[in-house]
Amino acid sequence: MTSRVPFDDRFNQTAGTDDLSPRLMEEFLREVESDLADESRELSAEALGRQMNVVGGPAEAALPKNVGLLFFNDHPERFFPATQIDVVWFPEGAGGDRFDEKTFTGPLARIARDALSHINANYLKQTVVKHPDRAEADRFWNYPYAAIVEAVVNAVYHRSYEIREPIEVRITREDLVVLSFPGPDRSIRMADLRKGKAVSRRYRNRRIGEFLKELDLTEGRSTGISKILKVMKGNHSPAPEFETDDGRTYFLIRLPVHPGTVSVENAHMGTTETTPEKPSVKTSVKTSGKIISLMRENPQVSIPEIAKAIGRTARAIEMQIAQLKAEGLIERIGPAKGGHWVVKEEA
Repeated sequence: MTSRVPFDDRFNQTAGTDDLSPRLMEEFLREVESDLADESRELSAEALGRQMNVVGGPAEAALPKNVGLLFFNDHPERFFPATQIDVVWFPEGAGGDRFDEKTFTGPLARIARDALSHINANYLKQTVVKHPDRAEADRFWNYPYAAIVEAVVNAVYHRSYEIREPIEVRITREDLVVLSFPGPDRSIRMADLRKGKAVSRRYRNRRIGEFLKELDLTEGRSTGISKILKVMKGNHSPAPEFETDDGRTYFLIRLPVHPGTVSVENAHMGTTETTPEKPSVKTSVKTSGKIISLMRENPQVSIPEIAKAIGRTARAIEMQIAQLKAEGLIERIGPAKGGHWVVKEEA
């Protein structure tokens, strides 16, 4: 019977009702404007937990449910190791020697919001391109925030809390990748998912989804992927990529950087004004040919290595690669670190 009950709705035999925080439960109830909020201070953790359906069992052996510990315990990683979000910034690319890492632990809603706030404050940048021949300027973000929200919350919602692997957000000058374990349920066809038309017949964490929905962090109707596609298109960014393996052991969402973005060196959200350059077609074509040749010779070649070999800046190479991807001439397979380039026959 236990194996048929989703993990998030099972009783946790290693914890007690005292491990639920009445403070966190009250904060949640007030945020969602529940009538139960006013009564919450008069109730014990067990009684309040029963009202919120995060406690069950007979009175003499009451137990918290996993979903209750994930949302209403200050340190759920004590019960579910690797319940965390790691945000890693690679200023020199995934193959570089330097990286900055920040780990977020705590209740699920808190770590989702804190990680998103950190990304928003440190790695998102808006570019405004002014044109001499018209009043309207073009505005776009290196990575649209709404797409990142959907990708991160999707990982919090659908990851397995039995697998000891954190959610990882990897940010480079080339892309922002969200990696979680395991992959989508086998009832979902990847072809449908990539089109934003997939609807799951089974939900891994239905109770977690209910709490996230009440906090307005998700709609809970299999709309996350379609929203990512829509937001990336609205920002005029390259199309996002969704990846898993045959065993559905992981799920990767890759958001490519907007090709017109001014480089983000190390952290400062804001707006950069610029005017469009007029690139030399001859130079562009020549550079593209060199990039493709290097990728054919070494599919694992990094952007810094390409830039050094060609004698151009890493940012210039990033923009050229984004254009080659948009034209369907090259493709990146796998995560930023450990992946490889595939050059199409027509290139």
